[in-house]
Amino acid sequence: MAEIESSSNLSFILNKPFDVKFEQRPKPTLQSPRDVLVAINYTGICGSDVHYWVEGRIGDFIVENPMVLGHESSGTVVSVGSEVKSLKPGDRVAVEPGKPCRYCTPCLSGHYNLCNDMRFAATPPYDGTLTGFWASPDDFCYKLPEHVSLQEGALVEPLAVAVHIVKQAEIQPGQSVVVMGAGPVGLLCCAVAKAFGASKVVSVDIQPSRLEFAASFAATHTFTPERVKAEENAARLLKETGIEGGADAVIDASGAEPSIQTSIHVVRRGGVYVQGGMGKPDITFPIMALCTKEVTCKGSFRYGSGDYKLAVEFISDGKVDVKRLITGTVKFEDAEEAFKDVKAGKGIKVLIAGPNEKSCRCIGGH
Repeated sequence: MAEIESSSNLSFILNKPFDVKFEQRPKPTLQSPRDVLVAINYTGICGSDVHYWVEGRIGDFIVENPMVLGHESSGTVVSVGSEVKSLKPGDRVAVEPGKPCRYCTPCLSGHYNLCNDMRFAATPPYDGTLTGFWASPDDFCYKLPEHVSLQEGALVEPLAVAVHIVKQAEIQPGQSVVVMGAGPVGLLCCAVAKAFGASKVVSVDIQPSRLEFAASFAATHTFTPERVKAEENAARLLKETGIEGGADAVIDASGAEPSIQTSIHVVRRGGVYVQGGMGKPDITFPIMALCTKEVTCKGSFRYGSGDYKLAVEFISDGKVDVKRLITGTVKFEDAEEAFKDVKAGKGIKVLIAGPNEKSCRCIGGH
């Protein structure tokens, strides 16, 4: 453990769009007796990381100063505060990368993901987890069961996003669910919906290879939309999948305007629509269909109380096989090349080994 504690805090830093560097940063210190220090083992690349790398901003969150990227991480506890009872040095954990204020109305009501003072990793101005060490409150680190790998631990974050989305959709056993977009979060939404008891899970995407994977992973049906009116795609989807009267719930995990428009025509009267993907700030939206069908329309943002815990349980119990999403693992010094691969649409989920990780091997092959 002493070897890890004295190791590198090399960090992968974004200066501005397409301008990154590696830099040694001071090792974080424990700011509270309930904090723990975690050596980061693996970090997955999220679409938001790539967006910051390409655009330098997401909406009102603008990179104005150098920022460490990354937020989908697992690691090993190296030291704990004096009041920490749940973790000890050597424990392997999935890191929940946000630090809410804990005192505002959303926090006190259990919706800390809506905290206005949330300090979230790799969201300006706060640094992320593509670094050697990360300090975290102990209750935002989730111990991994012995049979769950640290690579799988890095997938807990996107799985927790999917858990939150599916909770928002209020999925019940026997229901039909349509998921727009077969990227990592869309695929995980399919898996979580099935774990919640959905009997029909439809994955929608324009890329055949993604749909092929979705069918083998969690979807009971797949659908490829065409460049036609949203109503036409919706009608064909319902006919081909045998969903009568519309889907009980529709989740958009794409952020694409045509998918959102189609979704409202796919969901049944009185059904639930959840917006999980982020796209253009403003779109043309079928408001008449939303009103006349009395669709319950919800947003979904990150994850809240219990979502990480359930995500770890789904992996541990074998209900969601996140290993299949891992395309491969690259060395820390190859982080920029990994970002280029993700931007080019190669693979599903690429992991970056931490700067102190001794070994790195490719896994998966999707």
